[in-house]
Amino acid sequence: MNNRTMINKRIISMFMLVIMIISLTAGCAKEPVQEDTTQGDLTQDEAIADFIEIVDMADRTVTIPAEVDTIFSTGPVGTILIYSLNPDKMVGWNYELREGEKRYIDEKYHDLPNLGGAGKESINVEEVLKVDPDVLIAMGTIDDTFISQTDELQEKMGKPIVILDEDIYKLDKAYEILGKVMGEENRAEELGKYCREALEDIEKNSAQITDDMKVDIYYAEGPSGLETEPAGSWHAQVIDMVGGNNVAKVEIKEGKGKSEVSIEQLLLWDPEIIISWDDERGGYYSGILKDPAWKDITAVKKGEVYEIPNKPFNWFDRPPSVNRILGLKWIGNLLYPDIYDFDMREEVKEFYDKFYHYQLTEEEIDELLENTIRD
Repeated sequence: MNNRTMINKRIISMFMLVIMIISLTAGCAKEPVQEDTTQGDLTQDEAIADFIEIVDMADRTVTIPAEVDTIFSTGPVGTILIYSLNPDKMVGWNYELREGEKRYIDEKYHDLPNLGGAGKESINVEEVLKVDPDVLIAMGTIDDTFISQTDELQEKMGKPIVILDEDIYKLDKAYEILGKVMGEENRAEELGKYCREALEDIEKNSAQITDDMKVDIYYAEGPSGLETEPAGSWHAQVIDMVGGNNVAKVEIKEGKGKSEVSIEQLLLWDPEIIISWDDERGGYYSGILKDPAWKDITAVKKGEVYEIPNKPFNWFDRPPSVNRILGLKWIGNLLYPDIYDFDMREEVKEFYDKFYHYQLTEEEIDELLENTIRD
């Protein structure tokens, strides 16, 4: 073999070796690129999994974070439901808590900010955005106006808002949806079941009330006791549900209610029982007992005037939330004790523990029921 042939072979061998090295290098270079692509795909999948869709009670599909750590309600009705499920996720109240209310609410929630939304007051959008809740709920009477207003607020805030129905007969469904939103499904099922079974008991008992058994009752609101809610008003719905005869024969005042009446009308209606806001809340309970203008009313003459329990939340109305479930048992037992044969001390103790996360002492039960039940 001559030298030229050997040189040619060496050149070919070296050329092949270079090609092999380049191929191996290129192959190694591709592996990290493939790995980066895979990591990118996983991140995208994880991002999708960070959100879920909820169909709310207005049949709206709302996209919310899969894990909700903070939540706010645009009104007190929803705030009480949130509080009952998990108060640690609340970012604020809708009004300033009174001292009497604070007594039955854990101290760590006392200083949550008042973000508005109670009564005629709108929520403070700027302040709500500062505390930056993951999601909001709007709980009310569902109609086109309510849905439209909620959609507008959602767009304005850039936050998902889930609508819940405040209908007392739909509390179990409201809890079911709110439980999914807050990641509290098991507790929501427990509270929803309690409400459902309580309403079934009330319905069975009210079916026993015949027309000739109905007790005449007047609901006294306001600083003079001369504002009220007639039968058919959702503010006085609890009376209707237990079979009481609401004596107020006036037109329902739309919105926040509080139809005005005169003492002359009240004397003609002559209720057998009067329930009233307490003095601390701005009611006329003490005045009804002392005011000469009221002295000839049967309820006053017989000492059948009672305060509406309202700590930490009113049992009867304002806000008309899950607290009314306990109110149904209270007013039913007050009007028809033989039919609504509840041990109110035990009912109150169980409800406060289950819904308000508060274990009442016997002394506290005494105070809550003072002036609210017969001796």
